[in-house]
Amino acid sequence: MATRLQYENNCEIGVFSKLTNAYCLVAIGGSENFYSTFEAELADVIPVVKTSIAGTRIIGRMCAGNKNGLLLPHTTTDQELQHLRNALPDNIVVQRVEERLSALGNCIACNDHVALTHPDLDADTEEMISDVLGVEVFKQTIAGNILVGSYCAFSNLGGLVHPHTSIEDLDELSTLLQVPLVAGTVNRGSDVIAAGLTVNDWTAFCGSDTTATELSVIENVFKLRGAQPTNLVEEMRKSLIDTYV
Repeated sequence: MATRLQYENNCEIGVFSKLTNAYCLVAIGGSENFYSTFEAELADVIPVVKTSIAGTRIIGRMCAGNKNGLLLPHTTTDQELQHLRNALPDNIVVQRVEERLSALGNCIACNDHVALTHPDLDADTEEMISDVLGVEVFKQTIAGNILVGSYCAFSNLGGLVHPHTSIEDLDELSTLLQVPLVAGTVNRGSDVIAAGLTVNDWTAFCGSDTTATELSVIENVFKLRGAQPTNLVEEMRKSLIDTYV
C-alpha cells in the first residue's frame, strides 16, 4: 500500500527519507507524526534510522543504497558514518565515496540488481557502486535529464519515470532494469519523481499532494496492492504449516 505524508509541511518526502528493502533512513528534525508514519508501516520488518548526512536533512538526495549497501558522499562526517554503521544491520556495507558530484541520490537510481547513473560519474565511483551495492551499472539519461536519481524511482517489481520519457526510452530502460516501467507524476503533477516518492518491494511513501489517480498508478506499477515483505510471508507460511502439523 502507498501512504501519503508530509515533512514539515513539505510534500517532497523523497528528499527527507531513503527507503530500501533492508532499512529506512529518515531525516532528523521532523515532526513525531512523520516518524510514526514510517515506523507504523516498517518497524516490525526493517530498522527506521534517524540521521543527518553532511550536516543536512536532505538525506534522500545525498545517499544511494539498496539491501546490500549504502553509499554516502565524501562530506559525511565521521560521527554520521559511525552512527549509520551501528544502526544498520551488519550485512549492510556503509561506504563513503570520493566523488565530485556529492548529491549521490540525484545521480544514482538503483534497486537490488541494477543501477542507473549520471553520465559524468567517475570510473572509480562506478566501480564502488558495483562493489558496495552489488549491482550492474549503466550510465543513462531520463527524458534528456542527466540527474537520473531525481527523475525516476524503481523497486525490484516496477518503476515510475519522468512523464516526458518517450516510448523508445521506456522500452530501453525497461529492458535494462528488467522491470515494467510507467511514465507518470507525483504530488499533483510534479515530474521530480524521486523527490515526491520513496518505495521498496512492499510499500511506498509519497507526498500528501499526490492525487488518487497518481496513487493508483503507483500502487499498480509497484504491485503494492496486498503486498507484504517476503520474510513476513515466509514466517506466516511457516507458522501456518506448524499449526496444521
